Amino acid sequence: MIPLAVFEQTIDSSGIAPQIEAMLPVGVRPRQLSVRTLLAGMCLTQADHRPAHLTRVHQVLTGLPADEQRRLGVIADWKHGPHLLTYRQTEYTFGLVAGALGEDQPGGLPSRPLQAACDGLLEASIPGEFKDASTSLAVDWTDLETFSRPPPARGGPCADPEAWRGHRKNNLLRRLDELFYGYYLCAAIMMREEKGPAAAEFARRATVSSCRHDPVRAFAPVLTAMPAAGIPLGDVLADSGYAHRDADAWAIPLRQSGARLVQDLHPHDRGPKGTHDGAIIANGSLYCPATPRSLLELGPLPRDATPEQAAAHDTSTAELARHKLGRLTADDPDGYHRVQCPAAMGKIRCPLRPASMNLDRDRPEILTPPGHPQACCTQQTLTVPPQVTAKTAQKHDYPSAAHRRSYARRTGAERGFATAKDPATNDISRGWCRLMGLTPLMLFTTTLLIVRNQRIQQARDTRQQENQRRAAAGLPPKTRKRRRKTLAGLAAGPP
Repeated sequence: MIPLAVFEQTIDSSGIAPQIEAMLPVGVRPRQLSVRTLLAGMCLTQADHRPAHLTRVHQVLTGLPADEQRRLGVIADWKHGPHLLTYRQTEYTFGLVAGALGEDQPGGLPSRPLQAACDGLLEASIPGEFKDASTSLAVDWTDLETFSRPPPARGGPCADPEAWRGHRKNNLLRRLDELFYGYYLCAAIMMREEKGPAAAEFARRATVSSCRHDPVRAFAPVLTAMPAAGIPLGDVLADSGYAHRDADAWAIPLRQSGARLVQDLHPHDRGPKGTHDGAIIANGSLYCPATPRSLLELGPLPRDATPEQAAAHDTSTAELARHKLGRLTADDPDGYHRVQCPAAMGKIRCPLRPASMNLDRDRPEILTPPGHPQACCTQQTLTVPPQVTAKTAQKHDYPSAAHRRSYARRTGAERGFATAKDPATNDISRGWCRLMGLTPLMLFTTTLLIVRNQRIQQARDTRQQENQRRAAAGLPPKTRKRRRKTLAGLAAGPP
């Protein structure tokens, strides 16, 4: 189990507890349970694989050693002697905190104080030596079901009016979505840089929103606020659920904040999508108008592709890159940049650019140039406004091998949710938290992610100590055992 001192250090370094205390009303008699102790008890509850119930928080606090209880105020000296913290006091303090951090008129989105408090706690749970290890983030959302039942079909109130009906993927073979009643949990997991060493996959940001709101629009402001807090944005890895949103909902705010998008394009966004001054707009880039249609319609490599199919796919995407208009400048403050014809840049041979015909014949050659060339073929350079590829432009050409290797890091978001939903640790299925409303659920979810970060840190420290011990003994580092047995391995083994 994670020691209490680790959670106390996280809470103290975040500075959130005094800020919340200043927001609470002052009564005639001082409260026995402080916000700091309450947050520590919530973290200890999640670390002990307990559900997110206030009764469990009270149990874990009253189960501490006597000296720890006195230090944290669980046992206080009253007029008639020592007094042990009661459940009603725990419920009262938590209600004050939820009321101070929640909205006066709940609408299914976290308030600014609540989001700021959860961001500060999560950021403080990341060790200082890992904060600058990577700026890449893998983002995704998952379902977070409320304990309340949905409203009656004929109408009427329910216990959790902030929640709403949402869709989630099931584990059945027919791959149908199923309905649930609750919230969406969005999280950003730290991932290694493209060419950097392995990085610890800490949860750096998270938010909870009602299913009546778009989770992408709810999470974008959380990420764009990171540079103002001194945390630069690097590669942001997202699936087509994020990329398919309107540009003003996801792509434009992230780019303005300095992020480099690496995302999978939705099937509706792939392939040719119009022209700009004669150049073909496809997959977030501009291509020569004589580019073969088969290259423009290339899709991502299937998961079950053979090495031969992967090599053929990479050859096709490399040929497609030769027809791409080359970028000459970076985006200016208004989002404009300039590109140049691929023949003028020496990537292909084209009769409309006589100088390119002197290039080696290993380059693709345009045999039938446009009869009425437009600006992309006649001008030396071309200005591209930001709205041309605002939605689909990203760091690497899609679907090139470089994009495939970079996008493969997005699985860290899946691993992040897998550890948070593992029944062996904390199963956040329905009934895990029986408190109604977004604010209590988000507070407990944040403490769960704090515990997850500490578990990752402990596992990393354990591996390093084991490797150091083996190195001192002259042994190689310990590697993971192969769990899969093949027919050839079984045939070669003893009878």
